[in-house]
Amino acid sequence: MNEIVKEWIQKAEGDFKTAKREIKVTENPNYDAVCFHAQQCIEKLIKAAHIQHNIIPPKTHDLIYLYNQFEQICKDCKLEIEDLRFLTRAAVDFRYPGDFADREEAEEAMAICERLRTELEKVLRKT
Repeated sequence: MNEIVKEWIQKAEGDFKTAKREIKVTENPNYDAVCFHAQQCIEKLIKAAHIQHNIIPPKTHDLIYLYNQFEQICKDCKLEIEDLRFLTRAAVDFRYPGDFADREEAEEAMAICERLRTELEKVLRKT
């Protein structure tokens, strides 16, 4: 594994830890941030997998688009499109005025993040 891939993984782990920490907050939790960092974790892991396969990842936050590009590279990686859609929507919609994440949505974002993170780590360890 090259140093650039390791750095992407390190950044993804930072997002994962931030989301895990924030969801535990009992006073004034920022559920929007949980959703954002959960999405960022998965985005960075998918991009790390692109780079590991010598492909420059596209500059997008759309997890479905990233996955569709990646799926062509790695046939073993099967991620649920609905999970990717949820995280993409959660990260984008909750970043701006007009919509706020609640605890249930933040917990769902974390559950999805943990599932996808496990699958992507398997892919990253294979090559």
